[in-house]
Amino acid sequence: MISIVAVGKIKEKSLQNLIDEYLKRISGYTKINVVEVADEPNDRSDVLQIEGQRILKQIRDDAYVILLDLQGREVDSVSFSRLIQDINTYRSSHIVFVIGGSLGVSEEVRKRADYRLKISEMTFPHNLARLIILEQIYRAYKIANNETYHK
Repeated sequence: MISIVAVGKIKEKSLQNLIDEYLKRISGYTKINVVEVADEPNDRSDVLQIEGQRILKQIRDDAYVILLDLQGREVDSVSFSRLIQDINTYRSSHIVFVIGGSLGVSEEVRKRADYRLKISEMTFPHNLARLIILEQIYRAYKIANNETYHK
């Protein structure tokens, strides 16, 4: 099972449609769900702590947590596919991807992460990061099952 825990809601209908399409595709391989936690106004000094508490409440103790992080490790799609398969085989049947808000995540969330993943050297809005990671999860399952997918 895969969960995406993300701060904020997708407001753009066209982006939500693409996200829904990848969720549908992935569901042919594994159970997947998206949990959106409320974001806080950026003018508060405790934004990261409040959002962090909301994120952590959504993560089971036995889950393997992959944090999307600008300081994380970059991997190619084949290595990412192997990572998902290895986690499911040897560590946990539940993988949680965490996507923080526009200011990032709290230190508590960072400490809870089992793996920190950098999706690119470029910076993306957190809403677009959701689509990118879903596409890569779908690609990972296609690779793991030796199925054709465009390159």
